[in-house]
Amino acid sequence: MNFFEHQESARKRTRIMLVLYLLAVFAVIVAVDFVIAVAWTWMHFGAVVTEPTAPGWVGVLQTIPTRVYLLGALGTLAVILGASLAQTLKLGAGGAAVAEMMGARRVKPHSGDLLEQRLMNVVEEMSIASGVRIPAVYVMDGERAINAFAAGNTISNAAVVVTRGTLEALNRDELQGVIAHEFSHILNGDMALNIRMLGILAGIVFISSVGGFLLRNLRGSDNKGAGGIAAIGLALFIIGYIGLFFARLIKASVSRQREFLADASSVQFTRNPDGIAGALDQIRASGRGTEVGNRFAEDVAHMFFGQGIRVWLGGLFNTHPSLEERIRRVSPRFQHGTYRTRRRLPEVADAGAPLAPAGAGAGAVAFAASDAMSPGGRAADVGIAWGRSAAQSVALVGSMDAGRMEGAHRQLAELPMGLRERLRDSVGARAALIALLLAPRDAVMSLQIAAARTAGVGTIVDEAAQLARQVHQLGAAFQLAIVDLALPAVKAATRAQQEELVQALQAVINADRRVSIHEFAMLMLVQSQLVVPRGYPVSRYRKLGEVRDPALLLIGLCAQAGCRPGPQSQEEAGMAFRAGAQALGFEGAGMPGREMFGLESVHAALAALRELAPMPKALLIKGLFATVTSDGSIRVIEAALMRMVGAVLDCPLPPLIADAAPGTLVP
Repeated sequence: MNFFEHQESARKRTRIMLVLYLLAVFAVIVAVDFVIAVAWTWMHFGAVVTEPTAPGWVGVLQTIPTRVYLLGALGTLAVILGASLAQTLKLGAGGAAVAEMMGARRVKPHSGDLLEQRLMNVVEEMSIASGVRIPAVYVMDGERAINAFAAGNTISNAAVVVTRGTLEALNRDELQGVIAHEFSHILNGDMALNIRMLGILAGIVFISSVGGFLLRNLRGSDNKGAGGIAAIGLALFIIGYIGLFFARLIKASVSRQREFLADASSVQFTRNPDGIAGALDQIRASGRGTEVGNRFAEDVAHMFFGQGIRVWLGGLFNTHPSLEERIRRVSPRFQHGTYRTRRRLPEVADAGAPLAPAGAGAGAVAFAASDAMSPGGRAADVGIAWGRSAAQSVALVGSMDAGRMEGAHRQLAELPMGLRERLRDSVGARAALIALLLAPRDAVMSLQIAAARTAGVGTIVDEAAQLARQVHQLGAAFQLAIVDLALPAVKAATRAQQEELVQALQAVINADRRVSIHEFAMLMLVQSQLVVPRGYPVSRYRKLGEVRDPALLLIGLCAQAGCRPGPQSQEEAGMAFRAGAQALGFEGAGMPGREMFGLESVHAALAALRELAPMPKALLIKGLFATVTSDGSIRVIEAALMRMVGAVLDCPLPPLIADAAPGTLVP
């Protein structure tokens, strides 16, 4: 399945989970009502059974007023839903909320710990290779076990958490295998499902917590009614675990299959079965195991890389398959332990590839600072023959392979060491994002800096001017990588600093009273990452026809991106637009007028398109690819625009030029 099919599958599993949990909640309500009925009968025993026509216990229960059952059911439902809602709202902030709940510490981008730096390098490589924004990275310092998990409501607010034991026990290939496994959960839509489970399960467990509270506080009490209340507490405690029983069963049955998929994806991403299999083998060989001692380990058990807790009836309730079965599936030769004795690399703390200065081939094609928001306004660019159909191109979303991993590794190594360090600093990261939009010509750059000073954000723009030369030398191929590397530090900045960055970007963009497609896409991408909505993504639109106008506006924008300047630009734009509209099923649609390509209108279009359901969103991406490759090639600026638009729509695209078919550059 491709990215969108996995997302749709996750949505269907969410619906199934909700139905099963509602059934479990119903069972708990019935059980609680029964306990309440027994308690009510016990308290009114004499008044009920002394009547001459007393019909026995069944009849006694039937004589209980309906309002008792109704109030009991409503009260239980309110408690369950209230606890679930409270936990769900708490986790609405995304992966960071789960990581902090587990007591994990966020790794600083400039950490001096070599093991943490190696982890950051692996995560950065994986992100750049897949097109996923770099997730927040956390370490659980007190845990010696080998384990990890990914959490988040959306790709944009994901977090990757590893135990300290994982860093200490695994070599780089094994760590890469584990991180690739977690990235599979990010890309396959498992994260949102898993975090929803946390919220729903909280309500069922809360019933048991109430029962435990009553038992603890009435222990040793001489109160006349203490015995009855204690009995109620015991009953609630047991009922809570009935709900937990079914919840564990559901989690285990779903999670085990997803772990097999994530293991297979790890091999697909890295093309190195020794990585993931070696990590699994090290779990049993090192004696560290996978059990996590944190008090919330039960809640997130289904999210871990390995079995995080010990449970009774492990074959029934284990959230993960056995290590032997997982190793056998990815690499059967591990069955006899030959890897441990002959193939495993030394367990050395390497900090990743050394950072080498950028070479002359780091990238020669720069974006044009032209008015590409209007017809015919894009300067000359080069293109490369594109060997995929629009339908085949959709499969690139959320994909990753070893070739891209190697490319990301080389790309990071080619970044100048000074720039790489600046991207890990809050001030340097914000300045680098502005530097990407500064014109290479001194006269235009001076105009942009003056406009920023007039807007009151001159200080940060002065910092950007110092980085501009390095950024321009790297060229277009490095632009999105620089954005990705800068965003973690920018997200860690204060809200005031983030607002200052957006003001500076707007001032620089508007300095020459024109907005290029590149400038617009950069601004939209940064804004979308800084204002990540709380809560879970909601698919408001099930059909592309419901957002026809926003879709056509975006198709028109991409059609303009591929136009070469000159009298033929309108004809080329029209051909590209018609190809995209036809792929969307909107044959005969007219190109949006020039006045429609404004910042506010395109921003509103992207906001609406973000809320498409997965399969209609796949059709939208198909239309965008049909547009930018209508002439059989893809240009550097088109590839960058597709990746930035994909990032805004939560449809991560890997580097595209590397996927172009060998051929002659198209001028």
